[in-house]
Parts: sequence; C-alpha cells; structure tokens
Amino acid sequence: MINRLLLPAIAVTLSMLVGCASQNSHVLAGGSQVELRSMQTRAFDTSNKELMLRTVIATLQDLGFIIDKADSDIGTVTATKLSGYQIRMTVTVRARGETQLLVRANAMYNLKAIEDPQPYQDFFNSLSKAIFLTAHDVD
Repeated sequence: MINRLLLPAIAVTLSMLVGCASQNSHVLAGGSQVELRSMQTRAFDTSNKELMLRTVIATLQDLGFIIDKADSDIGTVTATKLSGYQIRMTVTVRARGETQLLVRANAMYNLKAIEDPQPYQDFFNSLSKAIFLTAHDVD
C-alpha cells in the first residue's frame, strides 16, 4: 500500500526535476550572452603571451584597425576601425592552463556589443593564419 502511494509521488518529483534541468540547460544554451561569448573566444595551442599580443596587434592593423592602447601586463589590446562606421574592438589574451592561451575579442558599435558572428570570424580567421605564419617563420 505504501509503495502505491510512494510511486506517484516519486514520479511527480522526478518529472519536476527533469523539467527544471531542461529549462536551465535551455536558458544556458539559448542565452545570448553565452552564444556571444562563444563567438568571441578561441583557444590557441601556445603559451607565448607576448608573441600572441604582437600577432593580435598586427592582425588588427591588417584588418584596418588603429591601435588605441596595448597593455602586455594585463594582456589587452584596444583598437578602432573608422572606415565608414566606428567599430571598437578590445582583445584580451590570458593563459588557459600551461599550454594554451584564450583570446577573446569584444567588438562594439556605438557602445553596443556586436552580435553578428562575421566580424569575430574574420578576426579569428586572420589571427589563426597569422599565428600559423609566425610559428613557421614566414614573413
């Protein structure tokens, strides 16, 4: 008799827990901030922060940005692109473990984060090519 009463209560409790778990994962998976951060961040298999910062600066310049500020101690580079519209990009480089660096690019237009993935893809594609060329001593 107790088992008959306990079984529905357990089923209801489990269904509520599953519902909460799926709602939380949906919020995280569909959250615009999480999606934006995933577009903005890449990991690179190098631990040479100084070389990465120099490559970030060169990549930004190749893409038509003017370097406003660079700080190797903090690991940030801020640049502005003025061709037709003003885009400000801040790139942060930080260690991820002992063998990788995380590079995060934050692009803004009129003080609003750019949510279109294209500028981030363009930056990271160019940066990946520059890192490859630098690693193989190609100028």
